[in-house]
Amino acid sequence: MANRIKSWEKLDNSAILFPAIATKRMTNTYRLSVVLKEKIVGDLLQEALKFVLERFKGFRQRLRKGFFWYYLEENDYPIPRVVEEDDYPCRSTRENENNRYLFRVTYYGRRINLEVFHVLADGTGGFEFLKELTFAYLRLSHDALMEAHRGSLSSDTSVNRDDSFVRNYRKPSKSSYAVRRAFLIKGEKLSYKGFGVVNAYLRVFDMKRIAHGLDVTINELCVALYIFSAYRSYRYQISDRRPVRVAVPVNLRPYFDSNTTKNFFAMVSAEFIPVKDDYSFEKIVAITRESLRKQITRENLESIFSYNVSGQQVLLARAVPLFLKNAGIRAIYSRSALANTATVTNMGQIRVPDDYAEYIESFQCFLSFSKGQGLKLGIASFKDIMTLSFSTAYSDTTLIMEYLRKLSQLGAAASIETNGVFYE
Repeated sequence: MANRIKSWEKLDNSAILFPAIATKRMTNTYRLSVVLKEKIVGDLLQEALKFVLERFKGFRQRLRKGFFWYYLEENDYPIPRVVEEDDYPCRSTRENENNRYLFRVTYYGRRINLEVFHVLADGTGGFEFLKELTFAYLRLSHDALMEAHRGSLSSDTSVNRDDSFVRNYRKPSKSSYAVRRAFLIKGEKLSYKGFGVVNAYLRVFDMKRIAHGLDVTINELCVALYIFSAYRSYRYQISDRRPVRVAVPVNLRPYFDSNTTKNFFAMVSAEFIPVKDDYSFEKIVAITRESLRKQITRENLESIFSYNVSGQQVLLARAVPLFLKNAGIRAIYSRSALANTATVTNMGQIRVPDDYAEYIESFQCFLSFSKGQGLKLGIASFKDIMTLSFSTAYSDTTLIMEYLRKLSQLGAAASIETNGVFYE
């Protein structure tokens, strides 16, 4: 019998970057988590993963290296094992022990973790997978849910793998990216494998009240708080030559009518350039609001990703080996990576059907480190619980504490937990 031809797909515009720059330390992996109101049973979670993976073709893939490019190919290895978490988060997902899958599922107590290599999907696509994994697990755990929903995906879940970058591409006029170096946080780092996590739990109601009083969105408030905390923590190291610049991923799906589970986002940067000796919190909020609003428009977002796609088309058209293309990508990345102090990503309000919602307590997300960025912030909300997840490579938590202290002063008290690395 002839060998079956496996399905495959090209990498999207964002995905092209990640294999070229990924290392053991800079894994380009993000984590999404759901906290249930009950303890996780590993065997049931394994069964749930089998159910969902059979229906999510986009996650049933492995990364392959051709002579001219990377590509994703159908993975016919056994599905990866679900294990209880016993290591630091956001490790590489390209290791052989994971059966070459580009994601990993673990659990701890009441929490289910999904870690995804960014080549596979962005956070929005990842949450589609995590939600369905959670639903499948809850159906296996509760007969009433199984009776009500049987073995089906939710009607609003997407498994689409459209390359929305290419579909919405328009010839760009110019680059919109900052290239000047930003202020970079430095300090004593945790051990080589150390990965610090600080989760802060707040009420969405409080954050809405504060944002409304400052005439900003919750996302603008969270970014402004990061800039203000950096300013307060490193005031005399920040200058007009080394400004604070916070990268903010923008989900492009609402702007371009897409439901793809591939990467489909653009990066903008909120910039704070000090030109005087002292800035109030309110002034930094106003600067952040203006900086983001002038960038987050359909026209500007289209210009940003179209510029990237045009560069991709030129690069991929070159009849040169992959290792030379990778060298070029790494060189470009090295020049541009230091243009941002940090990344703040907000997944917004995570919505699930009412039948499942009563079993869920909260959602979380955070990012692994990248060049020049050792302290990032991921945000996810569910019902009235907002979770701020700081991922840090540093033993010094001054900026994080400044952020939470300011929130408390504004009237949003947080309960805090860490993964314990700061006390080792």
